[in-house]
Amino acid sequence: MVNLELFLNHLNQGLPVTSGSEIQQFMTLLSNEARKITMELNTVWHDPEEIRELFSQLTGTEVDEGFRLFPPFYTDCGKNIHVGKNVFINAGCQFQDQGGITIGDDTLIGHNVVLATLNHGFEPARRKDLLPAPIVIGRKVWIGSNATVLPGVTIGDRSIVAAGAVVNRDVPPDVIVGGVPAKVIKHLEISEKNR
Repeated sequence: MVNLELFLNHLNQGLPVTSGSEIQQFMTLLSNEARKITMELNTVWHDPEEIRELFSQLTGTEVDEGFRLFPPFYTDCGKNIHVGKNVFINAGCQFQDQGGITIGDDTLIGHNVVLATLNHGFEPARRKDLLPAPIVIGRKVWIGSNATVLPGVTIGDRSIVAAGAVVNRDVPPDVIVGGVPAKVIKHLEISEKNR
């Protein structure tokens, strides 16, 4: 019998989710729960404390009191999102978190950002299978509006992802990346006290 611990362990190991498997069926149950919570979050006005409570319910872990979110927010799982302190997520973001999303302290995420941690099998016979890979976002990162971060990407501390970028490979610390696919366009000079 699949439970949350077994499910997360399976995905966090990067193991595929075969179409029709027990893991995939459990994923559907989690998706239904996430849609119910996000429907409440997105269709009724809530004060910041209530938003934090709903987000904590969605992720299954209590978020820091400095966490801020402007709804609407969308996810099809929720239980594999991990946020640090003083994280801000702007309106319209979509997190596909089954593969794992970790967001470091003091990170800012702009409007309509997509964080996608699942890919599909390339062979037509395996196209419905899901391939998880985590997204790790460092501390003090700023992700601009309408950016997309693809499975398996790590974004280094203090870096900036330009609006509209598609990030398909790791981003080093202290840079600005932009474009499709995203490339380093500038190295940032960050003083020691601001690291």
